[in-house]
Amino acid sequence: MDFLTDPFLVDPSQIDGPVLVTGAGGCIGAWIVAILARSGVDLVAFDLRDDRTRPALVMGEEVAAALTWETGDISDGPGLNAICDRHGIRAIIHLAGLQVPFCKANPPLGARVNVEGTINVLEAARHRELKRVAYASSSAALGMPPGGPVLSTLYGAYKLANEYTAKIYWLDWGVPSVGIRPNVVYRLARDQGMTSGFSVALANTVLGQPFEIAIGGPVSWLYAGESAAAFIAAISRDGEAAPVFNLNGSCMTIEDGIDILSGLAPGHQITTTGNALPVPPDLDDGPIRAHVPDYPSIAPEDGIAKTLEAFRKLHAEGRLSAT
Repeated sequence: MDFLTDPFLVDPSQIDGPVLVTGAGGCIGAWIVAILARSGVDLVAFDLRDDRTRPALVMGEEVAAALTWETGDISDGPGLNAICDRHGIRAIIHLAGLQVPFCKANPPLGARVNVEGTINVLEAARHRELKRVAYASSSAALGMPPGGPVLSTLYGAYKLANEYTAKIYWLDWGVPSVGIRPNVVYRLARDQGMTSGFSVALANTVLGQPFEIAIGGPVSWLYAGESAAAFIAAISRDGEAAPVFNLNGSCMTIEDGIDILSGLAPGHQITTTGNALPVPPDLDDGPIRAHVPDYPSIAPEDGIAKTLEAFRKLHAEGRLSAT
């Protein structure tokens, strides 16, 4: 699957020592560890469990099995500090967190993981004087305060709290960070969350199964590799202050995506409800691209085609299952 990460490889000399990637078993985390590993960057993957299923989809099972992988709870500050000390961590990409439905189902746990976990990362950076920290916020933060046109969720409230916390860590202790708000991400290894429908639809296309996407209309199309590349760019040099940036990719409708799919896989059985997603689909990527070193941009036509190719390869290897 090297063709997936080929556009995103980086010069390892730009990275100042070992990188800790929290939430390495998730979609964006899987792409980040795959890109860093292929680029020859020293990294430590961290997650609640040693589940390398998603990284293996992107980088292959043998390479994923060779990753240095630490397990632990991000809300356990001493445990996180021990990992940082054991590996001499010099940069952190923090992705660990619970998504919208899980925060709603268990708000105290959501706060511990999403808010306290981020504070633990900032504390680790503070006491080690780290200058390279990037963390995942979300476009869901735009739903605050409640009552506006953007969907309001506990998840979004937690993410907004993290953004302000990071700013205070800069003001009080000089801890620099970059907060990144990915919008709707699609790609291989995206199989969870309220906006994963198109990615799941592509897998079902290869399996010859029908699937209805729960959303329709205009959405952001952010290729997971492009999102991963933005996070890597954010820790490829020392930070200053604690800015937060939207990350959108392209904007088009789900229906346009289905039309592209029709040209790649005629006869597919993919449909959409047409229900609009209450999240802005066309956020501006200009500010983050002006702030971090350049990283590749992937058009939806190319991203959809590569995703379909990857699913076909997995299917041929007997590694693709229905979601």
